Amino acid sequence: MKGGRETDFAYQAVYRYLTTLINELGADARVRLPSLRQLAERLNVSISTIQYAYSLLEKEGRVYPIAKSGYYALPVPSIATLDDGDDLLETLYVNARRPGMRVLSADEPASLAPLDSPLLLLERELLRQYPRTAQMPSQPWGELELRTALAARYTSSPARCWNADDVYIGADLRGVLEILIAVLELKGATVLIESPCDWTLLRLMQAAEVHVVELPLLADGEISLEQLEQLLAKESVRLVVLSSVLNMPRGTFVPEGNRRAVAHLLEKHGAWVLENDSYTDLAFETRATPFRDLLDPDRLIVYSTFEKTVGPEAPYGYVLSRQLTLQLQRHFLLRAFRLSPIRQKAIARLYSNGRIDQHLLVLRRLLRESAAVTTQMLRGRLEDSVQWVEPQGGATIWMYSRRRVDPRRVFQRLLAQRIVIAPGELFSLQGLYGHHLRLTHALSGSDDMDVALWALAEALRLEQA
Repeated sequence: MKGGRETDFAYQAVYRYLTTLINELGADARVRLPSLRQLAERLNVSISTIQYAYSLLEKEGRVYPIAKSGYYALPVPSIATLDDGDDLLETLYVNARRPGMRVLSADEPASLAPLDSPLLLLERELLRQYPRTAQMPSQPWGELELRTALAARYTSSPARCWNADDVYIGADLRGVLEILIAVLELKGATVLIESPCDWTLLRLMQAAEVHVVELPLLADGEISLEQLEQLLAKESVRLVVLSSVLNMPRGTFVPEGNRRAVAHLLEKHGAWVLENDSYTDLAFETRATPFRDLLDPDRLIVYSTFEKTVGPEAPYGYVLSRQLTLQLQRHFLLRAFRLSPIRQKAIARLYSNGRIDQHLLVLRRLLRESAAVTTQMLRGRLEDSVQWVEPQGGATIWMYSRRRVDPRRVFQRLLAQRIVIAPGELFSLQGLYGHHLRLTHALSGSDDMDVALWALAEALRLEQA
């Protein structure tokens, strides 16, 4: 183990060795681990290197020290495994919620700078202004103050203006998407979806028996105009789903010229467009023109969520539409979302007083710095094994293996080390992206990311071998 890179990376090898050793011990609550001196002699490294590896494991809750006795392994919660026929997404969800897991599959950009404190402070002030006994009943499609703030934010010209009556707010993004699928009567209909695509939308479309046709982005992030025109001409397309500016999970823009050509083509065919606006505010550069400013607003539906920018205290999803008023009002009434009116008012104040824009400046800077640090780590740890798309926004990195590997086996190897990744196959219903994966770069602590990337490199190396 001693060599030119020991000073920087020996503790990672010791960490992996100890992780394997602990996993082999099973769930016994009190198993003594080798002493610092024993391990130093066994692995031919310094005692300080062993001590650092043990301290990492202690921070993760994998070991605990007893004075004058040494380190002991803590019982490890069981890992949900993926047997033949098991659902990969369900396995990911179950394990991502277990204690002590490194969740590299997450897409939580606001975790770097959540607005929880300002939001809750505003909420307390509003509670003094609006005592609970005097509160009006919740409005079925969202608080007027918040809907008004969103309508103003999305208005860009007299021709492309939105009113509060065009805005509908639901308990979460999933609930809003379920309503849209019902309102648009998509069961059995053909829907073109920009690909790769968020798994929530894909699974909801699949459950609703929608005929999904995926439109894969080209290597440079462009949409193939030829393929799009062929599909619009050949298929009876009910709806086209596009990202507003930033495609996720790729984390890239559709180039401006290509975006305008796509918009012209959609206008020519009179296609209805569903625009995903969840990540527009997370683009590192904000000069790009969103699709909604290039399309007929009367054949456009926009959906988004506050959670990606504000944080988990604002999980609501929302939709904007000019032409589906009666249908959307009816379905929101039937769904009867129970939303906190005070929380919605507090979110509205974040928009109206400019606090959200100040926050976004900070959040984008932190995301850009986090992406730069992580891609630098990738160059040092995984450049021989993977290629990746340089992110232009968001909290994730899209990558693929240079050599053929079984991504599910890589997923399982990492689960055994309490690391959760998002295999690329989750972002397609048609078996695309089998050799891709998505990682978060917004992980707290560079040590955690460093350890996780070393584990990923080792899992890929073993599979390639």
